[in-house]
Amino acid sequence: MEMTPTTQEPIATETSAWQEIKVVLGQRNFRLLWLGEGISLLGDQFGFIALPWLVLQLTGDAFAMGVVMAMAGVPRAVFMLFGGAMTDRFSPRMLMLVTNIARMILVAALSLAILTNTIEMWMIYLFALLFGLADAFFYPASSAIVPAILPKQQLQIGNSITQGTAQLSVFLGPVLAGLIIAMFAVENTGSETAVPDLRGIGIAFALDAVTFLASALTLKLMRTTRPHTASKEAQNMWQSIREGLAYVWHDELLRTIFIIVAAISVLSIAPINLGVPVISDERMPNGAAAFGILMSAYGAGSLIGIILSGVLPRPPAAMLGTVLFMAVGIIGLLMMGLAFSYSLLSAGLLLALIGLIDGWVIIQFTTWLQLRSPEVLLGRIMALLMFAFVGLAPVADMVFGWLIEWNIVVVILVSGGLLAMLSFVAAFQPNIRKMGTAVSPRLD
Repeated sequence: MEMTPTTQEPIATETSAWQEIKVVLGQRNFRLLWLGEGISLLGDQFGFIALPWLVLQLTGDAFAMGVVMAMAGVPRAVFMLFGGAMTDRFSPRMLMLVTNIARMILVAALSLAILTNTIEMWMIYLFALLFGLADAFFYPASSAIVPAILPKQQLQIGNSITQGTAQLSVFLGPVLAGLIIAMFAVENTGSETAVPDLRGIGIAFALDAVTFLASALTLKLMRTTRPHTASKEAQNMWQSIREGLAYVWHDELLRTIFIIVAAISVLSIAPINLGVPVISDERMPNGAAAFGILMSAYGAGSLIGIILSGVLPRPPAAMLGTVLFMAVGIIGLLMMGLAFSYSLLSAGLLLALIGLIDGWVIIQFTTWLQLRSPEVLLGRIMALLMFAFVGLAPVADMVFGWLIEWNIVVVILVSGGLLAMLSFVAAFQPNIRKMGTAVSPRLD
């Protein structure tokens, strides 16, 4: 099969960005997706705050928190490519519906165990393992659904709306979750050993479960208006995965970028995800509330960055790669400052700036990749991108969890420095500099 080489298509300039937003939101399928996922993403933030805080309260051990994250990361990484193949073979909407129902059941069960005071660490490990498995199929589908329901010229606006809503949830959710948890964070001193009150954490997970139900209902109401292009029926799952792997491997630009993305994710995601709750717990009063505020600061910055990506012109095609990787390098420098932050204000400002740059970069890069990818391989290519982000996450979470226990300042400082160095070097590589003008190879 042959496909005409694809290039980036500019966003229409005849109308303003705000008019484009109205047009996109006027489409029923996208509006339902936006509403349901917006509610679900708000609930996700309750879970993201509650889970590490639950582990810290039960164990007081950053390494245990890293192990839990790794338990979720292993199935997420191992089965991510299967999720991409299933997305291309079936339907992003159906896969999102099934996995949201599964995740709702898991979160509701965890909430029940916490609220009935029967929670044990083995339950948390099992929950993380099964939740990560569901994520492996949900994330590729959620990355491929916007191109399935919007025309190409509306992709950047659509991505900005969905990602902007996600970051709005990151702004609101952690503060609300932190406040709920803090309301009940009164130690029971009636015994010799103080026991943390976990009711707030249980309520946070219960609210998360309800939001999964809302998302499932809106996905059920959606009706596909554009035919989904399935992969070859004769292919089995392994053949389908190999086809996606072969395409990326033989595209020198994608191969290079995905390898760099994997390195960037190791140096940034684990140090922040594991470091911020420890910083909140050790350096600041009202740790749970501080943790929520810091993550909300990151979300507020990301929201601003995503809005800017939707309303401002894209970087010139000839400079796209250099601008994107220089921006990631600045994130590394800001991370280094986070290592020495001992106040809520300084840490919040740094995380807000990191979020702003991150939000802008994600929209620019995601839109570029969606426009450059063949439609029949989109689910698998987005799954490979997700795999680049999370493939090494289980090992990174365990290693960084142990290192943070040793010295959090050194870990964040070195991670940020390496991230900055890698990104600045990548920004001036010839193939990276030309990524904005590069065309995709033919698919035979």
